[in-house]
Amino acid sequence: AFHDPFAGGGSLPLEAQRLGLEAHASDLNPVAVLICKAMIEIPPKFANRPPVNPERDLHRRWKGAEGLADDVRWYGKWMRDEAEKRIGHLYPKVEVTAAMAAERPDLKPYVGRRLTVIAWLWARTVKSPNPAFRDVDVPLASTFMLSNRPGKEAWVEPVIENGGYRFTVKVGKPKDPEAAKAGTKLGRGANFRCVMSGGPIEPSYIYAEANAGRMGARLMAIVAEGERGRVYLAPTPEHEAAADKAEPEWKPDLAMPENPRWFSPPLYGLTTFGDLFTPRQLVALNTFSDLVLEAREKAKADAIAAGLPDDAHPLHAGGTAAQAYADAVAVYLGFSVSKVTNIGSSIASWMSDRGAFRETFARQAIPMVWDFAEANSLADAGGSIGAAIDKGAMAIETLPTTGSAFALQGDASTLTVADDKVVSTDPPYYDNIGYADLSDYFYVWLRRSLRDVFSDLFSTLAVPKAEELVASPYRHGSKGAAEQFFLKGMTSAMQRLSERVHPAFPTTIYYAFKQSETSDTDGTASTGWETFLEATLRAGFGLSGTWPMRTEGSGRILATGSNALASSIVLVCRPRPADARQVTRRELLNTLKSELPPALYHLQRGNVAPVDLAQAAIGPGMAVFTR
Repeated sequence: AFHDPFAGGGSLPLEAQRLGLEAHASDLNPVAVLICKAMIEIPPKFANRPPVNPERDLHRRWKGAEGLADDVRWYGKWMRDEAEKRIGHLYPKVEVTAAMAAERPDLKPYVGRRLTVIAWLWARTVKSPNPAFRDVDVPLASTFMLSNRPGKEAWVEPVIENGGYRFTVKVGKPKDPEAAKAGTKLGRGANFRCVMSGGPIEPSYIYAEANAGRMGARLMAIVAEGERGRVYLAPTPEHEAAADKAEPEWKPDLAMPENPRWFSPPLYGLTTFGDLFTPRQLVALNTFSDLVLEAREKAKADAIAAGLPDDAHPLHAGGTAAQAYADAVAVYLGFSVSKVTNIGSSIASWMSDRGAFRETFARQAIPMVWDFAEANSLADAGGSIGAAIDKGAMAIETLPTTGSAFALQGDASTLTVADDKVVSTDPPYYDNIGYADLSDYFYVWLRRSLRDVFSDLFSTLAVPKAEELVASPYRHGSKGAAEQFFLKGMTSAMQRLSERVHPAFPTTIYYAFKQSETSDTDGTASTGWETFLEATLRAGFGLSGTWPMRTEGSGRILATGSNALASSIVLVCRPRPADARQVTRRELLNTLKSELPPALYHLQRGNVAPVDLAQAAIGPGMAVFTR
């Protein structure tokens, strides 16, 4: 049997399951646990079963999780169609008129047609600081470019008139490409110029206006689906009015942490997770979340009609009949809604080089976005509920359905599930990512739709954070206190593993992050690596090997310009013998000189990226030291 005590998204337990091992995944984070359940625990429960929806193929032989995936598609489509009946009026099509085509010859083929909107592009606004224009809400636009693809260029041009301005959309190469690229931005951060006066808008002024609740938004452009690509249009009164009609019944009121490293919006008055969404996005997410519950009841009724027993054993209690199956369908539909939130927020933006959305979580943080892209949640395009459901169903079809797998919530320092199991894990990387804080973004929506399915996972208002092994100074008061917390917690977790793992197999630990060194007052360097290795050593582990693996994609936004390794370094650990002999410093240095050269040659032969070699070499050195 296999166990990963820091399972996260479940990659290692999933591969263990594919190899035929009994897979156990655990994590403190309920969002991570739910992902693991959806990947490794739920599919085997309903393997090789036909779907239950009324339009199922009665003559097909359903393999693996194909039947489950078919039902997720069917009930997902029902959700999407039902949502359109309820909120479709908030997502009007855009009509191309002769007046539009008079200024834009490229629009002539579309005159009289109503095009499906893919996105509405907005710019945040504040009142002009210039007294002459104090009643004008001026745009804070980081760019006016809509498309910079060669031959398909399009940009927004503000037209000053009647004491205010309006936005129009131009096509072709801009006369002043740099001005179009810059928008109203003057530099990094909250540095903008007033579109009316041309004068600068100081960051302090924007901070003050935003935190006083006076930051708004104005529609800059509309992106519609054309015959051969995107069609960029100027705002219309109809579409501005449609957005104003949205009145959400519920808004997440959970506060974001005051930690600018991972959360920039609170600096600008957006203090809760609910503040990250426009009213129309909130209405859509509320509607989808409610429909998950309705689809669950519909799936249960259809499952009973299809012949599944109507028992009282839900999914969380180990059930496999009608109620449990409906719960399983709801889990995947809930994840579809969760995926919609990743593009369906006012932190998502428009990529002019691709003509596509940049997700809220393009990196593991929530930045401040000045001009954002609001997706049409009902369109057949990126960011829609339909696209999220289709991608989810495609994944479900490929998930393993053989063997047993279990996912549970728990603290790695207290769990007993590792007893006599093979352990491989990818632990937290010191202070790299605040998973618990960031997971709240998804947790608030998953809790709304799935609290009745997994009441134990969603029993708290937010993701548990007190025990999370992250060296976060904002949470612990100082860098020193944060480091001590991480060291103590990681030592406790590793000690638990060293005492309980199967004695015949090594414990393997992935490490794929390179901490930049920071010198303290006495000139010594302290790194996440050092703290992690010290915890491993204190726990009674010794390193018996180092395996380099090319696992990290070079195109990850996290990796670009960051301290992420191109390779994963797998530390091979075994409990250190109680009678391990001690040596002098001279003996240690002599051994290092003898054993490091062939070890480094082995790492080079293993195709470790040159930039990672110095980091990877810590492993062989620690193998000698811990021996």
